[in-house]
Amino acid sequence: MEYRLLGRSGLKVSVISLGGWLTYGGHVEKQKTFDCMKAAFDAGVNFFDTAEAYASGKSEVVMGECIRKYGWARNELVISTKINWGAAFASKGHAENSVGLSRKHIIEGLNASLKRLGLDYVDLVYAHRPDRLTPMEETVRAFNHVIDQGKAFYWGTSEWSAEEIADAWRVADRLGLIGPLMEQPQYNLLVRNKVEKEFHDLYAKHGLGLTTFSPLKMGLLSGKYNGFTIPEGSRLSSSSDPFTKAVREKFDTDEEMKDQISTTKKLEPVAKELGITLSQLAIAWIIKNPNISSVITGASRPEQVLENVEAVKHADKLTPEIMEKIEKIVENKPVLEPRRFT
Repeated sequence: MEYRLLGRSGLKVSVISLGGWLTYGGHVEKQKTFDCMKAAFDAGVNFFDTAEAYASGKSEVVMGECIRKYGWARNELVISTKINWGAAFASKGHAENSVGLSRKHIIEGLNASLKRLGLDYVDLVYAHRPDRLTPMEETVRAFNHVIDQGKAFYWGTSEWSAEEIADAWRVADRLGLIGPLMEQPQYNLLVRNKVEKEFHDLYAKHGLGLTTFSPLKMGLLSGKYNGFTIPEGSRLSSSSDPFTKAVREKFDTDEEMKDQISTTKKLEPVAKELGITLSQLAIAWIIKNPNISSVITGASRPEQVLENVEAVKHADKLTPEIMEKIEKIVENKPVLEPRRFT
């Protein structure tokens, strides 16, 4: 396993991490979840990601149970959760303040997450999407409060715009507080603009670290859908997650998805040339980006965990020549606009 510093910090995270969106507490039965997490830990993964909203809080519960089951030392783990959309309690009466990034929900939401996890603190807490109804100063102050209380060590954002992240830093700098260390965006061979273009100035200016999700674009880049059908037993065929169900319902009619599958098919000869799977090619390609601190992967079987981890040792196979070959296939490299001074 390779370990990288998380942005401008001294925290080291495994370049491959395991996420709990569909892995724990809902899509996968508990014992298989335990097996996946143990396979990841044994392979050197130290970073495990979840959120209050995943499986209505069950993801956090199962993660905490797994940590206790195997007796993992807390100093060997980097645990993150995300706050914004609430959990199971948010669907009950008078839930107006059980969502969002107000001071009230950030503090109460994180307390509830820690209770479900059975932990005294998380290493990382993310603002799970922006809350444009709450003043930025209130959000920045609240995340600094939970850090000061020792309930989290670092805070960051997920799927925020570059301007929103920069605004958070302006507020933090003005108040002498801690700004967001990391961002969790989607990033893969088919989705590149935010990471490679929009965030370009944030890496050097603010030391932004990235923990990216969806490296296989809902499984499209694994090649399992290259026949333009949904195989039995795949995540798209069986998951009850609302987002996944929406993707499944438009699978046969979405022209963009068909184009993405066609692109994936063209990548097959490259993976074969390197002697690796399409999934490993897609993950290794992300690892080549020096701005990536960790690639958050999902898995429903330990074998998938190990296949993903194997991508680390294959990254060196992606030489400049191979990277150029990939660029000619995907044809989606963002173009940075030249700076203009007036």
